[in-house]
Formats: sequence, C-alpha cells, structure tokens
Amino acid sequence: MSLYRQKPLDTETLPPGLPFIVGNEAAERFSFYGMKSILLVFMTSYLTQPDGTLDIFSVKEAEALNHLFMASAYFFPILGGILADAYLGKYKTIIYLSIVYCLGHGCLAFMGFMGDTKLWLLGGLILIAVGSGGIKPCVSSHVGDQFSVQNKSLLSKVFGWFYFSINLGAFLSGLLTPFLLEARNLPGTFGGAVFLNIEPLIGFRNEGEIIFGPHYAFGLPGLLMGVATFIFWLGRKDFAHIPPQGGKYFTETFTFENLKPIFRLSIIFSFVIMFWALFDQIGTSWQIQARSLDRTIPDWVPFFAGGEMLASQVAAVWNPIFILILIPVFSIFIYPMTGKILDLTPLRKMSIGFWVMAFAFCIVTVIQYFVDSEISLSVGWQILACFFLTASEVLISVTCLEFAYTQAPRRMKSLVMGFFLLTVSFGNFLTSQVKFLLIQEDGTSIMNEIQEFCFWTVLIVVTAIAFIFVSRSYKIVEHLHES
Repeated sequence: MSLYRQKPLDTETLPPGLPFIVGNEAAERFSFYGMKSILLVFMTSYLTQPDGTLDIFSVKEAEALNHLFMASAYFFPILGGILADAYLGKYKTIIYLSIVYCLGHGCLAFMGFMGDTKLWLLGGLILIAVGSGGIKPCVSSHVGDQFSVQNKSLLSKVFGWFYFSINLGAFLSGLLTPFLLEARNLPGTFGGAVFLNIEPLIGFRNEGEIIFGPHYAFGLPGLLMGVATFIFWLGRKDFAHIPPQGGKYFTETFTFENLKPIFRLSIIFSFVIMFWALFDQIGTSWQIQARSLDRTIPDWVPFFAGGEMLASQVAAVWNPIFILILIPVFSIFIYPMTGKILDLTPLRKMSIGFWVMAFAFCIVTVIQYFVDSEISLSVGWQILACFFLTASEVLISVTCLEFAYTQAPRRMKSLVMGFFLLTVSFGNFLTSQVKFLLIQEDGTSIMNEIQEFCFWTVLIVVTAIAFIFVSRSYKIVEHLHES
C-alpha cells in the first residue's frame, strides 16, 4: 500500500495536517451533538407546520424515532469504511459525505417554511445519518495515517487531543444549542436573555417569548458542519493520503482466517449492544425525567448561581465534562491502584462497567419514584447518576474499543472499528423497537416511566451476570503490528 504526502516529515515533528483534522472534528462533533441534544424537545414541543399548526410527536414516538436515528447514524460507518478503503480513499470520502452532512443540516434549519415539516425533518435526519456515519470510521483512521515510524511516539499524544476535541465540541454544543431553541426572555434562566445580557443585541422582547427558536438552533450546527468541511478542505495539501485498494480489498480482507476473530469478537460485541441500548437514553428518557426535576443551579457554582438549566442541557453538558475528568482519573489512579489487588484485564473492566451502569439506572429509577410521588428533587441526583453512567462508558466503551483493536487481524483494524460502531447502531435499534412496542393507539405507553426504568435496570443486571460467565471462557488472542 503506497503512501504519498505533499511535504516530508521531520523525525519528531507533528504532521502538518493535524490541526485541520482536530479543528474539523471539534466543529463536526459540535454539529452532531448540538442537533442531537435538541431533537427530542423539538419533536415533542416545537414542531409546527408552515401554517403555524403545532404538529408534535408523542413522547414515546419521539423517543423511539430518536433511537432509530442514532441506529442509522451508527450503521453507515461500515459502508463508509469500505467506500474509503476500497474505492475513494479517506480524504475524498470525508469531503463528499461532509457535503451530504451539510445538506441534512440545511433541511433541518429551513424546515417549517414550506412543505410538510415532518418530511423535511425525516429527509434531514437521513442525510445526517449517511454523512455523519459514513465519515466516522474515516476521520480517526485518517489521524493514524499522518504518522510514520519516525514520529509514531507522538501518536498517543495526538489521539488525546483528538478525543479532547470531540468532547469539547460536545460540551459547547450541549450548552449553546438548547439555549437557542428554548431560551426565553426571563431573568434567572440558565442561558436566558437577561442572564447573558444579550437583550441589546436582539431588541425588545415580551417576557416569556422565545428569543431565537428552531431555525437558529438547527442552523448553528449546520453552520459548524460547513466550517468543519472547509477546515478539512484547507488541509488537503498537508495530509498524508493512502490510496484505496480497489477490488483486491475484498479478496485480501474477507478470508476465513481474518473473519474468524471477528466471529469471536461478536460474542463480546453482543453485550456491548446492551450497553448502548441503555446509555443513549440519556438523550431521551433521562431528558424527559429532567423536565420534572428542580434544575436550579446551586449558589456555590460560580457565574451560573441561581440560574436554571434546561432539561436538554443536563446530560448533554455533564456527560462530556465527566468524560474529560474520568478518563485520566481511571488511567492514572484507579486502574494502577486496582491492578495491585487483582488482574484488571479488559474483559474484567467491562464486567465491572455493566454493574456500574446498573447502579446508575437504579438511581434514576428511584428518582422517578419520587417524581411520580410528586416529591420535588434536585437535578443534582440525575447528575450523580450521569457520573456513574459516564464511569460505565469509560469502563465499557473505551476499554472495548482498545480491546477490539488488539483482537482484530492486522488487515482488518479499520473494519473492526466499524463493527464496534455497529454495536451503537444495534443497541439504539433495540431501544427504538422496545419503545415502539410500548406505544398504544392513543400515543401513550403501556408502561409508566418507573416501570420502564425498572425494565431496563433488570435487563442490564441480567446482562452483567451473563457477561461474567462469557468473559471467563473467552480466549484472548492479540494481533498487533510488529513495528
């Protein structure tokens, strides 16, 4: 496989194309997570036809459709990876699908001006799923392509910044995009007009009136995706490009010897599917629960004291914050200390992660009990649950990503990463189908909220128990590059 670049590299110099990749990733993740953070609340509260008629989905319909969208977005990485490796190469695949991505955001930003708003919504989500999913396996592997033997020691540092850019984009989008959709001209609202002192910029507004609205809220992620595409295009002459392999990609890759480890990994991946089936509910059922909680920010929080978080901001803001905190905490402190007591293998980390997730869902189940009993609770309790859910993400998702890489044949590293992302798709598809099955003819659910939380909690406990036996019988066989 030949590699060509426009400029030679020095031994310990960072590749010149990296700033363009990291900048692209931060803007792209802002666009995706920003749109995702407001999708549920838009579908259940703000969706209107061009004549002004409110045409919202029921809560359960919106939850199911949200998970179906996520399932689609994480299905297309497989196709995007094959398209890049066999036909177009990573650069062209990212550029072309980023344009598709931008068109999808455009559909969301302009829906409601003409035609059926729900059709515009559906078309936009399909285009975003194709674009975001297709580029997903290409961008991270494109980072690795920029390195050679001479500067491979810098790879770990760069991937750290790459992951930081992902969570920075997610954090900022979770903070700003819900504000554009929901912020009203009320003092004391987290992100409100008076709080941010933006009234002179937007003119006089009646008290309680929406300041911006859906077109701005969906337009900002679209603008950021356009910026991401432009930034990536600017780096075209500085990137190292690995040409596609053509037809031989299939004959050399899909052999029995290469596929056998994937069949073995599928056993582990089947449990990770259950993890994602629960985890991505932080953007659906957890967000619905947050609407019933006291979201006032405590006085001890600087700058934001006395304000109120929007329900769509809670998990969207705190999950990336906890990720940035917990990854170094686990790596530097928890794993080394625990390793002195027991052999902390990747599968054992994942096993612990399932129990931590079960604890997180126990917390939100108890919270729902108090909500149903009309007892006021602080949103801090859900933030605590989000902390443990994020800890389970570090133990399961981050660990499994590394584990899958070591277990994958050398020629199938990228493809196996695509299969790993497919677990997110299958998990969300499972959740969407469960929620569709719960919907009755009048749009209400067969189960109430506490019954559904109990269902998912029991399901993850059963998964955690079964994984103990599977992990003990799994034989680890690593496939790493020799140099």
